[in-house]
Amino acid sequence: MKYGNTFAVWRDNAPAWPAYSLHKFVRGLGDGTLPHDAFLHYLKQDYVFLIHFSRAWALAITKADTVEEMRLAAGTVNGLINEEIALHIKTCAEAGIDEATLFATQERQENLAYTRYVLDAGHSGDLLDLLAALAPCVMGYGEIGSHLAATKTSDSYAEWINTYASAEYQQVCHDVGVLIDGAIARRLGNDPMASPRWAALQARFAMATQLEIGFWDMGLNP
Repeated sequence: MKYGNTFAVWRDNAPAWPAYSLHKFVRGLGDGTLPHDAFLHYLKQDYVFLIHFSRAWALAITKADTVEEMRLAAGTVNGLINEEIALHIKTCAEAGIDEATLFATQERQENLAYTRYVLDAGHSGDLLDLLAALAPCVMGYGEIGSHLAATKTSDSYAEWINTYASAEYQQVCHDVGVLIDGAIARRLGNDPMASPRWAALQARFAMATQLEIGFWDMGLNP
């Protein structure tokens, strides 16, 4: 599987996945019809989101049981801070929005609901709970980036698309898939779907996917 076996099962059993990965916002990125003010609004909110998301991945380091788990989680934190957030800063700067303004952005309700859900999963649960809540964003953007790179009919948002379609970001998705598969096997054994925890992990993934849809909806309404 492209991003690992666990992710593939979670994705295929999340009914809302197509509504997330093929959302109107996503389609607008691909064909260039997304209004630029909506894109900038999304970037400002996503900058704040990524601050909290980076903290959640940092929390994964403290939840890890092995050095390898710690290394993979730390690599994702690095990618978020030094690549994704850097893209947002650059794109917004070109539109006259500096980083201080970005950092001062007031969180929209949809943003707050999603980030706090993920952080709560980590604080109240273990590494598996946290990874199930984190996976839709990381892997979803990789899947969306690859799809748009192959199907886009406009270059209006090519920089955003190329970031998530890049070999570097795809490697992040691969590494996270390895982390999830290893963490699942280490804690739930060779038949994780038989574990009494499996349904709850699937439900966490499905809820985070729903919250991703809410984030796209928010992006369309500056």
